[in-house]
Amino acid sequence: MQSNKINGRMFSDTITNADSVVTESSVITSSNNFRNSRVLIIGLGQLGLPIAKYVKEKGFDTYGYDIEQKAIERAEKVASIKRADSFSDFDVYIICVSTHKPDDIFTPQIDGLLYIAEEISRKAKNGAIVSIESTIPRGTSKKVFEMFSHRLHVVHVPHRWYALEEMEHGVNQLRVIGGVHDCCLRAALQFYTGDGNSSNSNDNENRNLGIPLHPVSDIEIAEITKIAENAHRYLQIAFAEDLYLYCKTNNLRFPELREAINTKWNVNILEPRDGIGGHCLPKDTRMFLQSSKSIKSKILTAALEVDQDYRRHRQSRVELEVLCKDIAK
Repeated sequence: MQSNKINGRMFSDTITNADSVVTESSVITSSNNFRNSRVLIIGLGQLGLPIAKYVKEKGFDTYGYDIEQKAIERAEKVASIKRADSFSDFDVYIICVSTHKPDDIFTPQIDGLLYIAEEISRKAKNGAIVSIESTIPRGTSKKVFEMFSHRLHVVHVPHRWYALEEMEHGVNQLRVIGGVHDCCLRAALQFYTGDGNSSNSNDNENRNLGIPLHPVSDIEIAEITKIAENAHRYLQIAFAEDLYLYCKTNNLRFPELREAINTKWNVNILEPRDGIGGHCLPKDTRMFLQSSKSIKSKILTAALEVDQDYRRHRQSRVELEVLCKDIAK
């Protein structure tokens, strides 16, 4: 078995098991460098549409799919993304679907992603790359790989895209990548970065996305990276909420205390607002808590309780203000 070195790490050319073999010959090789590749972005929402636009701008034959007809029409209108009628005959699949319950954005659920994986498994050609950019629980990538019967290359490249600061934190920034097997990682590195061998990511002879990546040795590390990042942010906000409640209980001015603390060079107390919301932080923090059956994070469990206390405090203040207005009338 031959081995290659990419970004300072060693990767074997072949993965084998009792049922299947995926070799270099079954994927897009360095001789064509993806220049004629067809790429399908699955999920054209807040994350998927910017990715589809970026992939198309890089010169790829780009298609989109979404269960919402309006999302597909928007992608066609604003970015000229072609509509995918089926999942057949693509070289790269980029999955950007939501991973929360449809009626509860705070609760993790990957049923939709697994359904997409089943569809890809039935229709994809051997050796295609499946890149999961959605935030997922630990172990999901390997589960998907098994669903593919080891025929396709599976990687996880969690996004770090931020809608409010797309110029600074858009699609093209340093991100983490992990592969189920070495050949999965190597193939995806070629697609995302060109293996670092091209100084011009738009060169038709060496087409790639030009996205800088930080490879990790285990795909579960990539999975945990994203949810741990957001869990850490959740902790930061929860501490600010906790400090705010402390000030209220002890008759101290929180804004002044926060300003005084933040004069220290390595401290940044955040400003608590209406509670920890949004599509990511609550869901991903719960996803992290559920990622281990043998040990639970006590500090994150406490942070969830703090946020609930803070929300109750905020609600009681709103109710009191409404009552005072009614009395004043």
